[in-house]
Amino acid sequence: MTDTPAPAPPTVSVVVATRNRPHLLAKAIDSILGQDYAGGIECVVVYDQVPPDTSLERSDPHRSVVVTGNDRSPGLAGARNSGALRSRGALLAFCDDDDEWLPGKLSAQVSLLESRGADVAVSGIYVLFDGRSTARVADESSLTVLELARRRVMEAHPSTVLVRREAFFDRIGLVDEEIPGSYGEDYDWMLRAAAAGPIVAVQEPLVRVLWGSQSFFQRDWRMVVDGLEYLAGKHEILRADPRASAKLTGRQAFALAAMGERRRAVRLAWRTFRSNWRQPRSYLVLLMAAGLLRPDFMLRTAHSVGRGI
Repeated sequence: MTDTPAPAPPTVSVVVATRNRPHLLAKAIDSILGQDYAGGIECVVVYDQVPPDTSLERSDPHRSVVVTGNDRSPGLAGARNSGALRSRGALLAFCDDDDEWLPGKLSAQVSLLESRGADVAVSGIYVLFDGRSTARVADESSLTVLELARRRVMEAHPSTVLVRREAFFDRIGLVDEEIPGSYGEDYDWMLRAAAAGPIVAVQEPLVRVLWGSQSFFQRDWRMVVDGLEYLAGKHEILRADPRASAKLTGRQAFALAAMGERRRAVRLAWRTFRSNWRQPRSYLVLLMAAGLLRPDFMLRTAHSVGRGI
């Protein structure tokens, strides 16, 4: 009697959307190809609105690099979808071009995905900002639609996502390219993923997320306001749940205050307060509108402890 050989680990395709950050991109690619994962890894680098650098291509079947351009809508959402459609792996992952994976990320996530029979796995992150590293790990109880709506749970970062190919293309769907400026496209996708089935999480930080580098898109507060308005119209939970609604309107109010639209910001701050008086953004926006706080100071303060506004 001969032993049946164990099935080969599934190939993982990793989509990296990029634009004008070659040094950071090189580190991201090295961290992906340097995984201790026994299966094959295909890194799909998608250049958005800039010429692709085909010198990065690598044909090794165990650790390959494919370079392509964004042939869908300009921006992060279209670039991620272009890479996903170009990929071949049974599992699909994403990594921002300014982030780095720790060597054990894929091995831990694939093992968890297979043992739990889930479609989506995430992991914790290290937030790197201003010389400080802050560990953030999401508990699986926070990865439900309701908790994601209330808290967003930035620990479930897009650079940690691993998803089965058929789930991405069928049960969950591609990244929404209609969101203004692709703002919050990862949040929208996570809400849909949670609605499609349980999300499992490796309870350790396995990705270094660099904050404070030049953004993939320049900060545009109008885009933030419009993007959040789009998400509110798409996801009923963001309107129906008071805590979720307060978080969303508080973020819109902050963006309006940062733009100098103080009257609209104050109106939204009061609306936020009425939905949930514990939501701190209502108080912060009122202080900003009074000229007592600056948005850049608030952002730096939040980033310094691994959080966002």
